[in-house]
Amino acid sequence: MINIKKYAAIDIGSNAMRLLVANIIEESSKEAQFSKSSLVRVPIRLGQDAFTVGEISEENIQRMIDAMKAFKLLMKVHKVERYKACATSAMREAYNGNEVVEMIADKAGIQIDIIDGKREAAIIASTDLHYLLKTDQTYLYVDVGGGSTEFSLFSGGRMVASKSFKVGTVRLLNDMVNEVVWIEIEKWIRANTADYEPVTLIGSGGNINKVFKMSGKLQEKPLSYMYLNSQYSMLNSLSYEQRVSQLGLNPDRADVIIPALKVYLNAMKWSGARNIYVPKIGLSDGIIKAMYYGKI
Repeated sequence: MINIKKYAAIDIGSNAMRLLVANIIEESSKEAQFSKSSLVRVPIRLGQDAFTVGEISEENIQRMIDAMKAFKLLMKVHKVERYKACATSAMREAYNGNEVVEMIADKAGIQIDIIDGKREAAIIASTDLHYLLKTDQTYLYVDVGGGSTEFSLFSGGRMVASKSFKVGTVRLLNDMVNEVVWIEIEKWIRANTADYEPVTLIGSGGNINKVFKMSGKLQEKPLSYMYLNSQYSMLNSLSYEQRVSQLGLNPDRADVIIPALKVYLNAMKWSGARNIYVPKIGLSDGIIKAMYYGKI
């Protein structure tokens, strides 16, 4: 006899907002299984507001309210039992972030938690990572967002170090990442991976997922540093318009994909990693699992 629960997660990022609806299949004497029922992505680039002028604009507040109303209706149609909405870097830094949270609660009936980088990394670590981690190997998990990147080092099947840095694709596009930040990231990666060899990267985020999909590889196969570097060069050689028309990239993906690859490539270079695995996991998956297991 099986029991099926429906949970939802709302991820309010700096480049886009996502609603994930998941089925949780419970069966006696077996570990719960999680499967995606629906994923909706809305390209509202909050980071463009938060990182350049310091507040979410009136236009984007209204777009957020409309999106949240739509998400609420979709959750109703899916008969979602529980949900959690988490906002990350852009909402953390916008001085009107808490005001926007109150407006959305009032007008759309959705409660939003603004989480810090450390909690974001911990929630992401609640995903299916343990299925990927071989206990005799070391992995650097890199989640690149629009406003921040979370780095987590796993060895012996457990997390040994984790840190969030204010380097994200929207910040990089707006030339808002100081060279000092890159130096700090390099120091952190080198210091924390120095005693481990070899290191393998695990990458998450919409941009690395897109590059992996374009590669045509099977999910359990990694991408090499050389392949990622060649894709970076290829994308860089094309104009924004060509990336949209020739490669079929979404308009809000065609610009951020290049700075995202720069972060992954640097992480591979500084950790000595030759390969990167790209499982389909992220903050929304982590929210679902953290809810189910009572961690949030």
